[in-house]
Amino acid sequence: MMALVRSADTGMTGVALPPVVLVHGTATTGAVWRRVRRELGERRVQAPDRPSSGRLSAEVAALWPLVDGAVYGGVSGGATLGLALLAAGAPLAGAVLHEPAVGSLLPGLLAPVAAAYAEGGVEAFGRALYGPAWTPAEAPPDPAAVDRDLSMFLEFEPLPLPARRGPVVVTVGATSPPVRHRAARLLHERFGLTVRVLPDCGHAAHLEAPAAFAHLLADAHRR
Repeated sequence: MMALVRSADTGMTGVALPPVVLVHGTATTGAVWRRVRRELGERRVQAPDRPSSGRLSAEVAALWPLVDGAVYGGVSGGATLGLALLAAGAPLAGAVLHEPAVGSLLPGLLAPVAAAYAEGGVEAFGRALYGPAWTPAEAPPDPAAVDRDLSMFLEFEPLPLPARRGPVVVTVGATSPPVRHRAARLLHERFGLTVRVLPDCGHAAHLEAPAAFAHLLADAHRR
């Protein structure tokens, strides 16, 4: 008889929990997830550095082998790629998506950060998007990666999601501006996605609210 154990990788029935894949957005790398990874303890976690190719199809293709049967966590552009993977039919066990882009559902959502990039480059962009929790140390070594990512996400358009899918939660930061809360509501209205507000954070949930984000990830596949 299988013994019941309490560990980060097993449930109370002794059945292994799905792995977690954490996907970063623009002006960050996989290292931005370090605080969330600590909160997840011994849970199997991958936080890859995306290729930042500038092509949505290439980004989805690069992530696809990692996410089969996994719980997906994404912030910003990582959350946007989560919507793209779901629309393409990726077999996710569940997903927590923090403040993704929403395309024509809310035109102009990304205009302020695009303007910041045009005026001040990567540093101005990162601070405009993520707030004071972000520092230039979070940026990728190739500054052009930010330009490619931004162009790709400005062109993103959310597609219908399959009726049969793992549970998906869209989160928004309590201190994020009203336009971000509106974007989350639109995803609920258009696609029926559950929306949760994360306390004490804005766009940089992985840096400002790692425990709350990790808690949602840990329970995502059971929702």
